[in-house]
Amino acid sequence: MTGVSTVDVTDDEDDLRLDRWFKRHYPDLSHVHLQKLLRKGQVRLDGKRAKASTRIEAGQAIRVPPLGKAPEGKRPVKSKADISDADARMIRESVLHMDDNLIVINKPPGLAVQGGTGITRSVDGMLDALRFEAPERPRLVHRLDKDTSGVLVLARGASQAAKLTSVFRSKTARKVYWTIVVGVPEPKDGKIDLALAKMPGAKGERVVPEPDGGKRAVTYYRTVEKASRKAAWLVMEPETGRTHQLRVHALALETPIMGDGKYGGAEAFLKGPGLSRKLHLHARAIRIPDPSGGVLEIIAPLPEHMMATWEFLGFDEDAELDPFAGSDQINLS
Repeated sequence: MTGVSTVDVTDDEDDLRLDRWFKRHYPDLSHVHLQKLLRKGQVRLDGKRAKASTRIEAGQAIRVPPLGKAPEGKRPVKSKADISDADARMIRESVLHMDDNLIVINKPPGLAVQGGTGITRSVDGMLDALRFEAPERPRLVHRLDKDTSGVLVLARGASQAAKLTSVFRSKTARKVYWTIVVGVPEPKDGKIDLALAKMPGAKGERVVPEPDGGKRAVTYYRTVEKASRKAAWLVMEPETGRTHQLRVHALALETPIMGDGKYGGAEAFLKGPGLSRKLHLHARAIRIPDPSGGVLEIIAPLPEHMMATWEFLGFDEDAELDPFAGSDQINLS
């Protein structure tokens, strides 16, 4: 990379560590080289010096200096040879769409998008298996929680990543989630406008409602079907992209997402033969402007544990063939 560039932090990158942001956008840049740039003040966050551990916020501007040639001795990027055959096969079989600009996968539940403390398997660690002879490895442009399944978009190079990052930043991307909640929300359809904040705790960081000092978070939801008063199938569409937004907003409706013990406790679980205790939150579909022109709309099939729950509750998956149906009241422009 040559020349100085300025890159804005997207909603999906809110609260990401600065070093992990660089790992996402510039995977060939070593941590040692990044630390050197930070010490010299060549990397700036909103015009100010920053540390590798600094948590970035949506809307902030990151000054990226000329990265030049990586210093010798840097850790090599993980290659196909380092990825197990089983993982390479799994991640390739998850591909829903591929063209010259992007790849869309159906991320399995339980697979982290990025590595971290205690995480040994991640989408980021498997990206070389998705190169398909391209000159560059794919790049992450947004995130999903580890236990959330569904649509995940990958850019097939730096220029494509810049375009797609702009799409997510401008909110022209439409993301639709399917979930099962315990109980039935009242009203059945509506808008949740509830600011959120992160709080430390003995069992790890939690996201909590914070109307006064939190970051604005908006979610639209719609009830598709219900099973008596025990459970409901919701379509949820976030306007913002806060961490654990849908999980906390569902809890605010007094209907925790099924399997979400972190926020819903024991009340987040239903008993029944074959019912999984996994999180029932699935990124069902995405609609984005295609970098080559037109609009791209991708739908991800439900994971096995959610399909089993649909069958147990008597919900008809085919009742919602158009994932954007009934959401005309949602205007994200």
